[in-house]
Amino acid sequence: MSLPLIVVVLVTLVAFATAIGLLWRSRQGRVVQVDAGTIVRVSDVPGLRRLPRGATLLQFSTEVCAPCRATHTVLDAVAAERTDIAHIDLDVTRRPDLASRFNILQTPTTLILDGRGVVRARIGGAPRRADLQAELDRVLVA
Repeated sequence: MSLPLIVVVLVTLVAFATAIGLLWRSRQGRVVQVDAGTIVRVSDVPGLRRLPRGATLLQFSTEVCAPCRATHTVLDAVAAERTDIAHIDLDVTRRPDLASRFNILQTPTTLILDGRGVVRARIGGAPRRADLQAELDRVLVA
């Protein structure tokens, strides 16, 4: 194989890998609205006594997930600003049944539940605060 051909192949591979990485990164933290959401019962969530009238931010994390800690901080801050929003952080490290039950494929994943426990949106990765607040406004108005 000639040196110019090797260089072309390597440059092509680097460009392809960069494009895939940028695409993956652009999808992280994006709010995906759910039309016919699953209903989450209080008994489905360890530590949850009742659903608030407004919304619940149900975060799925693992012990070794660095973005999970940052997500926890953002969700806690957003929930602290309003009395009608609760934040629950579930560690799926020792509870793989929860990951299966809610189809969690990555951490952090956040589900936004309305006051009836219906999943209205799903966020894979660390959410952007502005996007999260806009989605909460949409859920709370509905």
